[in-house]
Amino acid sequence: MIISPTDLEITDLEADAIVVGVDAQGTLTQEAREIDAATGGLLARLVAQEEISGKLGKVGILLAPPGLRAGQVAVVGLGESRQFGRGQAFRAAAAAAKRLAERRRRRVAFFLGDGWSEQQVESGICGAMVGCRGQDLYRTEKNLHAFEEILWDDAYETVLASGRILGESVNLTRQLVNEPPSRIYPESFAAEAEKFAEEFGLGIEVWDEQRLEEERCHALLAVARGSSRPPRLVILSHRGGGPDDPILALVGKGVTFDSGGLSIKPTDSMKTMKCDMAGAATVFGVMQAVARLELPVNVIGLAGLVENMVGGNAYKVGDVISARSGKTIEVLNTDAEGRLVLADVLDLALERKANRIIDLATLTGACMVALGTDVAGLMTNDQPWCDAVRQAADDCGEAVWQLPMFPDCYDEQIQSKVADIKNVGEGRWGGAITAAKFLEQFVGKTPWTHVDIAGPAFLENPKPWLDAGGTGVFVRTLVEVARRWTAEMNDA
Repeated sequence: MIISPTDLEITDLEADAIVVGVDAQGTLTQEAREIDAATGGLLARLVAQEEISGKLGKVGILLAPPGLRAGQVAVVGLGESRQFGRGQAFRAAAAAAKRLAERRRRRVAFFLGDGWSEQQVESGICGAMVGCRGQDLYRTEKNLHAFEEILWDDAYETVLASGRILGESVNLTRQLVNEPPSRIYPESFAAEAEKFAEEFGLGIEVWDEQRLEEERCHALLAVARGSSRPPRLVILSHRGGGPDDPILALVGKGVTFDSGGLSIKPTDSMKTMKCDMAGAATVFGVMQAVARLELPVNVIGLAGLVENMVGGNAYKVGDVISARSGKTIEVLNTDAEGRLVLADVLDLALERKANRIIDLATLTGACMVALGTDVAGLMTNDQPWCDAVRQAADDCGEAVWQLPMFPDCYDEQIQSKVADIKNVGEGRWGGAITAAKFLEQFVGKTPWTHVDIAGPAFLENPKPWLDAGGTGVFVRTLVEVARRWTAEMNDA
């Protein structure tokens, strides 16, 4: 997809479609007013008649309007102007793109940057790229058709470039999640990482099962035992900072399919379990973006890749596993496998001298019960670090909510009578938090924030601005975290 600037007058531009905006108060953007003048007040009349809405993400289409050389005009709602930020820019552009992508378009021009900041324009470009791509990877007749070219009015080349990088990185994560488990399994997932690492200059290590055994990754290996697909552990590195600069570690859960193991899931619960590697896919998307943006910061991305299957060699309820750190774990539910994988990978992040850690995982249904399907849960051992992650998410328009980690309430729930800890808490209650308390056992005193993306990582039904399937949630947020980490380094 080509992303290009344009400074042509909107009435002179040849394009399959032009996108303009209107806010919740019915105020047309500058370019929309130009179209309104060229069409004899058509847009204003349609707004007055409520045929066109300023509700965020609502799209109205005008076919072959008079006075223009473009074939169509899409008028997208921008929502409340006083609340407009990067998240709204992303959704508005994505909604317009998704609606227009229902038909093949060669060139679509966006005139939405009226008064937008560079960050909002970047988010809008990212949204336009994400909105026109769907989960229909294997449909003969596509539901959505990516544009050949996106034009964006009055934008710097640097902003166009960074917006494109973000869009392609989000779409990488989405595609990895949307691929079937017969195509994305530990070995093939690691091979995908090797491809883009070579292309974009990332350092990479891939540990096979022999290396995992040598490195004492017995928790990860236990989960993998029931599958014929051997596990992998991927370590990506971007050394944009100095040799003595601190290291940000991003850790992703990469269960490429989760049957639940011997604690097997019912069929309906298995339907979306190809997405149980969304944490690892997010890390891969972020690492690609960090490398391509050439951020002057040191970031490592680590992903434990396994299948959790039923087999004669599968790990069992009642097993006791010694994790890489030496801590022993009693297994009381084989469907609480992601935390076992992460336990070994988090320990490796400590060994690689990470100064800050963020892990991402589709970890618990309990988080969805608590927060719904659109909000990620945050849990931490360091409030300032969690605040930094939350602020980046808020600024990017990705919904998060912090859950408590009170030691007196939760620590005892994961204590085992036969091992150091057990892999589930006491019953159903507080399951997202007890899972995080389990992970906390493997990060020591290093500032760490856990992000449970079980809800927002995968849409079962489409949104106005996004097709169903993988969402790429938190790619934009973590790139923002890395950018602010860069700024902190420069200030220091």
